[in-house]
Amino acid sequence: MPLDDPTDYVALLRRSVREAVPPLGAISPAAAITRPSPEKWCPAEVIGHLIDSASNNHQRFVRAALQDDLIFPGYDQTAWVTLQRYREASWPGVIELWAQFNLHLARVMAATPADVRQRERTRHNLHEISWHPVAEHVPTTLAYFMADYVAHLRHHVAQVLGAGWDGGAPGHG
Repeated sequence: MPLDDPTDYVALLRRSVREAVPPLGAISPAAAITRPSPEKWCPAEVIGHLIDSASNNHQRFVRAALQDDLIFPGYDQTAWVTLQRYREASWPGVIELWAQFNLHLARVMAATPADVRQRERTRHNLHEISWHPVAEHVPTTLAYFMADYVAHLRHHVAQVLGAGWDGGAPGHG
């Protein structure tokens, strides 16, 4: 679950990306487009989903610094992955886009003033759009939402790389 220190998730995101790129790159292009079953995403689609998540959350994080609430549009994750055809994209290119986008998001998170990240927001829709939902009537913070983003990313990277991947977990580099 999200970390208590509001700066830990920034460092954790950077470490996770840095530590995931080599093992992701070791996955062959053929393996990257192989689905474990017809209804499940292949590695390229999972990482593509994380690119879509980065794209949507980039706007959310920036907008949150400029508004009083945490109310943002959702998106149809399956449709986004399907429409963008990540299985047809260059696997090294998908990895590079994912890595660079997330390093940029880490910069955005770090650049967001602490008072903005930690200000309680009573109006939000994190019960609908966050990975670990927050009840609609419970105040929350942008810091929570940012940390939740990192937890979501790490969950999906671990799906692709296997349960043994720790991705720079606290205390590991």
